[in-house]
Amino acid sequence: MAHVPSGRVHNLINIAAYSVLAAVTLVASRQGALTVTPAQALNFTLAFAAGTFLLSPDLDLAEGRVDSKRHWGVLGVLWVPYGMLFSHRGLSHTWVVGPLTRLLYVAVMVALVVGLLRFVAPSVTLPAIPQPVSLKVLAPLLIGYYLSQWLHLVADGVRPDHGLRRGARKLRRR
Repeated sequence: MAHVPSGRVHNLINIAAYSVLAAVTLVASRQGALTVTPAQALNFTLAFAAGTFLLSPDLDLAEGRVDSKRHWGVLGVLWVPYGMLFSHRGLSHTWVVGPLTRLLYVAVMVALVVGLLRFVAPSVTLPAIPQPVSLKVLAPLLIGYYLSQWLHLVADGVRPDHGLRRGARKLRRR
């Protein structure tokens, strides 16, 4: 297997790519070629940072020392089951489903906490997600998150058809 970058190198790659993208976006918007609102820029940035530092594809190694797990602090232990569910460089390292597994995992964890809070302290008012969530809000979040994930996969040498090739081989063997 080819050598893959460390978590620190992955972070530096993403920071460099973000810096270039931000500069290009700033120049393009100043020339009128692109319109990006401050809210869209913030949503993209937050999602990109979360994808880089908190939701790395390497969380499938969460039972070990992983930068993303450490960035969660004491909550890093919550990623151990994820690491047990997904084999390293398996489904969690696919281009579309892999990032989605981490989002769904976070959603399940949040749902469990909210359910527990509602049971233990039903009078506590929890923040609500504004409805409906517009595409202008959702698109920068998804683009920022997925781009951060794809940069990690590119650095690891994972091709976009990674999961598809493995699935096709399994089907041919049957």
